[in-house]
Amino acid sequence: MTMSAAAATAIAHFSTPTSLGHSQFSTTKNKSAAILSNSIPTCKITSPSSSTSKVQYGYGYSKRKSVLTGFKPFSSPVMEWQDCTVKMEIDVPVGVAYNLYSDRESIPRWMPFISSVQVLKDKPDLSRWSLKYEALGQNIEYSWLARNMQPTPNQKIHWRSLEGLPNRGIVRFFPKGPSSCRVELTVSYEVPELLVPVATALQPLLESLLRGGLERFSKLAKNTLAD
Repeated sequence: MTMSAAAATAIAHFSTPTSLGHSQFSTTKNKSAAILSNSIPTCKITSPSSSTSKVQYGYGYSKRKSVLTGFKPFSSPVMEWQDCTVKMEIDVPVGVAYNLYSDRESIPRWMPFISSVQVLKDKPDLSRWSLKYEALGQNIEYSWLARNMQPTPNQKIHWRSLEGLPNRGIVRFFPKGPSSCRVELTVSYEVPELLVPVATALQPLLESLLRGGLERFSKLAKNTLAD
């Protein structure tokens, strides 16, 4: 059975090292919304539909090879999403919470597993992120370039990665009165299919990190209001 010239050309393109080296895209859409429970962090794993085509390469590494981050670039293109959501009521006006979280370079102050966030001077909507954390005897390190999407003042901040560790996130702010608000944080990232069972086992750890981050954020926001 012979293949068409167009099909042969497409296969040749995605089979060459050059095309692989420049391919960084993900076409997954219509991801199921993250489950939000009242004051309890939740996580879930969702699989892409059978019609989805994804190509993404890992940029993370571990100082010791491990199932957590020991995979190399040009890893399996089969991806799944892990989503985690935490929420917390904070005793500051919604505007105070929104303005503090909008300062991306300050995020490591309340999320210490994020070692740094650097906003690009010539492109302020872009920022470089670094993650460093020790878990289960592993020194885990990742980095990525993220774009801040159009925010909704006092309501929503959201972003997505352009290269590096595939991820996206959203922070929503809900006023609870003149002096308090609820903050909901959802962080999503892609993992290779082979690592999904490990990611599921680590969900309590991720929940703890995010919830601890919001607790520190709450204290910083109150101090900011006091100042």
